[in-house]
Amino acid sequence: MNLPALADLLASRGLRLLPGSYAVPVELLVQLPDATIAHFTARGTMLRLRTYAPDALTTITIPAECGCGDHHPQTGPTRVVLSRYATPLEERTVHGDHAYNWHHHEAGLLPLPAATHHFLALLSTLPTSTPDSPAPTPAHSLVPA
Repeated sequence: MNLPALADLLASRGLRLLPGSYAVPVELLVQLPDATIAHFTARGTMLRLRTYAPDALTTITIPAECGCGDHHPQTGPTRVVLSRYATPLEERTVHGDHAYNWHHHEAGLLPLPAATHHFLALLSTLPTSTPDSPAPTPAHSLVPA
């Protein structure tokens, strides 16, 4: 599986894979149907899913390499990132050292299909928001028994 295939899979579920997502190590930015942003990372022995308000995304401009403007324009390409001031609305984690007996950096070595399985599992633990539903539950850790 590659990122375009993942984008198709997510689109079939009503989700949108956003720029700023990477396959190695896995880091996914996904827009949920209610426009909330889900940020999934697999680092060290931790799998983490955080959700953010739709306005948490921002763009940064990558400066040209030489910066002189003679060979390249003064501004380079832009990248979509989470604002450093964004605060998570929800957080779900899997501690791989407890759940899978990971000891070092196994989460960072997960291939995209395996990480996608964990992403979808964590995503399914989030409350669905509708106008008639109560406020979401507070953030907590999900550690499989």
